[in-house]
Parts: sequence; structure tokens; C-alpha cells
Amino acid sequence: MKGEIIHYTRDALGGILVIDYRKHRVMTFDSVFEQSKIDRRRPYLPVHEYCRAMLLPLAFVQPSHATVLGLGGGVMASALLHLLPECQVHAVELRPSVLQVAREYFSLPHRANFTVTVGDARDALNKVPDHGTDLILADMYSSNRMSPAQAQREFIRQTSRALSNNGWLAINYHRAPDLNGPFFRHLRGEFAALLLFRSKTNNTVIFASKGPFQALHGKDPALTALEKSLPIDWRRLMARVSRLT
Repeated sequence: MKGEIIHYTRDALGGILVIDYRKHRVMTFDSVFEQSKIDRRRPYLPVHEYCRAMLLPLAFVQPSHATVLGLGGGVMASALLHLLPECQVHAVELRPSVLQVAREYFSLPHRANFTVTVGDARDALNKVPDHGTDLILADMYSSNRMSPAQAQREFIRQTSRALSNNGWLAINYHRAPDLNGPFFRHLRGEFAALLLFRSKTNNTVIFASKGPFQALHGKDPALTALEKSLPIDWRRLMARVSRLT
């Protein structure tokens, strides 16, 4: 199904297209990969399965502060603000032009408790105070690859430092890291528990919890309550999460 290109711009890192497909709107960076996808009637509702899965830590923790690394169209930030209207949400986006497109075409919220920093996510993360955030969602991609930062041990060390004692990290990987490699050993050393979700498009979301937590069954009231606020089939998604440690 072909869509309608409604906006195109370029910056030093390449093109940014906005394409409408019937009820959906997509941001893409001159490639076949969709960077962001929203339902135009409900822009706070993530469409991509891996984006929905990245929100699963909200079944275990209700953050007062959340950090989104890689804004894109702002879907994750919009979902967080819809679910948790009082939460302080801080997003980091490398490209000013992406932020501008998100504001103009993806209904990015204008809220006092929502701030965006334009710059390198690693620099922004290093400036977060110790235990200064309760949730970190990392989804940093260029037109054709993941940011190498997401697979670096220093990045994991900084996320661990920045998270509160019961905080959670969720990272989207297009290709899963070696579960027996040095990167995963470092993750295990920094976090109390690790979980994994593999999407139907082969994205792998790694969840890391700073503290212990109780596993949820499919009929848990927490998942039912979340489903009423943000209908993304929380129970089905949670059922596909496997525990690594």
C-alpha cells in the first residue's frame, strides 16, 4: 500500500520524510525503516509492537521521572504522558530537524512536565544526577543502523548510575547482543534482573531492573488497569517476556 508524502526535509545527517498511510502517519529517514508510527486519531498510542513492549516496565514501577533517549516522532514520550500525566518526562534527540518534524506532524505534547534536549544522548545521560530518573527508554537509530552507544558498557554503566533504586531500563535492539558475551556480563553486573522480549519484526527489547520485582500473571489487575488507559494488549505482550536472570 503506497502512502502520501506530506513533508520532506534534509539536514546534515540526511532526509526526513513524513508519510500518511490511511489512519497511520510514519516518520522515516530516507530508508525502508519506519522510525516512528502513530495512529493519527490517537497519537499517544504506539503502533510498532516493540514500542509497545518497551512500556512494559510500567507494570512494575510508576515513575515520577522518565528519560527517553531517541525522540523520533515522540511516540514513547506521548504514551508516557498519556498514562502518567504527572510524570516528568525528559527526551533527548540528536537532530533539531527531527524535533521540529515531531512537533509539527506528530502531535508532540506541549506540557510543563515535558522537556526535550537537543544533543548527544550520552552527554545528556552523563548529566542526569545519580538516581535521578526512574525509567530510561533507549531507542536510538539512524536511517540504517542502531547507535553504537546502546551496545557500549559505558552507556550501561551510566544508565545504571542514573536510575533510582527500583528503576528500569528498556533498550531496543534490531539485532540482539550475544547473551553470553561481555556486554551481557556487564549488564548482569549492573542490574538485579534482566528480561527479554522479541517482536514479530525481530526487534529485541532488553529490560533491566535495578531492584527485585514480582512477576505478573496474565490476569494481574495492574495489566488490566494499564489496558484501560492505553489499549496495547499488555497481557499478551507480558506473556511473551522471558526472564534472563
